[in-house]
Amino acid sequence: MNSEQANTVSNSNLDNALTVAKFGGTSVADYDAMLRCASIIKNDTSNRLVVVSASAGVTNYLVRLGQKDVPATEQAEIIENIRAIQVNITQHLSSTVEAELNQEIDSLLTELSGYAEAQATEHTTKTADAILAFGEQFSSRIFAQVLQSVGVEGEYFNVQQIMKTNSLFGKAVVELIELDRLCGQVLAPKLVNKVIVTQGFIGQDANGNTTTLGRGGSDYSAALLAEALKATNLAIWTDVVGIFTTDPRITDQARAIKEISFGEAAEMATFGAKILHPATLIPAMRCNIPVFVGSSKEPEKGGTQIKKKVDSNPTYRSIALRREQTLVTVKSPAMLHASGFLAKVFSILAKHELSVDLITTSEISVALTFDNPVGSTQSIITNTVVAELEQLCEVTVEHGLSLVAVIGNGLNRAHGVGQKVFDTLEGINVRLICHGASANNLCFLVDEADANPTVEKLHRSLFA
Repeated sequence: MNSEQANTVSNSNLDNALTVAKFGGTSVADYDAMLRCASIIKNDTSNRLVVVSASAGVTNYLVRLGQKDVPATEQAEIIENIRAIQVNITQHLSSTVEAELNQEIDSLLTELSGYAEAQATEHTTKTADAILAFGEQFSSRIFAQVLQSVGVEGEYFNVQQIMKTNSLFGKAVVELIELDRLCGQVLAPKLVNKVIVTQGFIGQDANGNTTTLGRGGSDYSAALLAEALKATNLAIWTDVVGIFTTDPRITDQARAIKEISFGEAAEMATFGAKILHPATLIPAMRCNIPVFVGSSKEPEKGGTQIKKKVDSNPTYRSIALRREQTLVTVKSPAMLHASGFLAKVFSILAKHELSVDLITTSEISVALTFDNPVGSTQSIITNTVVAELEQLCEVTVEHGLSLVAVIGNGLNRAHGVGQKVFDTLEGINVRLICHGASANNLCFLVDEADANPTVEKLHRSLFA
């Protein structure tokens, strides 16, 4: 059976309704959380494929195990803490199922211990990926059994059978053609009679090594699977009731958005809204698969629908905030009326695999912004990068900045947008402004200390 035939069989048996449901770490954190997720699956028969993250807390432990020089005593403590999280869930299942699951968990933990010991001796990115993948392997096995406990025919499936990638450990690239073929041959036929539970975030290279897809990998995995299966919907279940006009932790005036376009959602994700990773939307946009974002804790409250066309296109949709930004200014009189200077600058950045977010220019200087990885202890603009740039020009590096993005529609054409935004920010130092390149955003940098007040003021002004 080829891919097209398999998908046809699958969808015809499901009345052409196939939802891929993804549950984040807090949604599968403990037994009660998993039970709520199981109810969501049971209450909608279109839910045929479930993609899960690791239970909350587990990935942090695995990240530590993946670091070098972790003492043996700490390794053992981490292994025991991971076990405690998982068996605290399995203890609520029948004694037979509990015993079988705990045996599987202990077997996996023994394997994990071996990887951790090897990593402490000789640190490699390949071993780090192997370690990180265990969290999803635990949660998917357990959740399949939780589904069965509520009368749903749940079945564990190892996504590595179909999620083939290159060998770029830590941020592997999925082989899309192979995924499409294997989904049709291997996965689609299983969805006819079972609810399949699998893992996000992880894959496998041509040599059989475990790989991970990097930041946002679980949501991205779910979107890729939805695309390959020609799903009718993708549901991302998390711990918040949809996407908000801004981060509710910054202002209690933030409100949930009922629907939003792919373009707006992509802008929000790109500029700091943590509810979705930008890559998640790419497969959905390619196949026009609607994406739902809702809370597994409160599914009755609904959520946000993300789709190609929406009924409303307001000038202001949301305000996104991204912290830990670095601003690099390069300055040289040689730029004046010269060609090729910027090419040399970007050649150095490309050599170090650095991605520029925003850019503004003058006759003799260029300002560039860079996003530091979350949790990173040092700037991605290293002394080596600065030294190479200084061979060309004068270099200034500034840290402690935040990027604020006003997201909306037709912002590059609407009258008075700039005046309204910057009148609101009177008294706040704006370090850089980027406007006009996109119809969907107006971005600027402020000091980190001013980030929250800036968002609060803008939200009060634009969404009153």
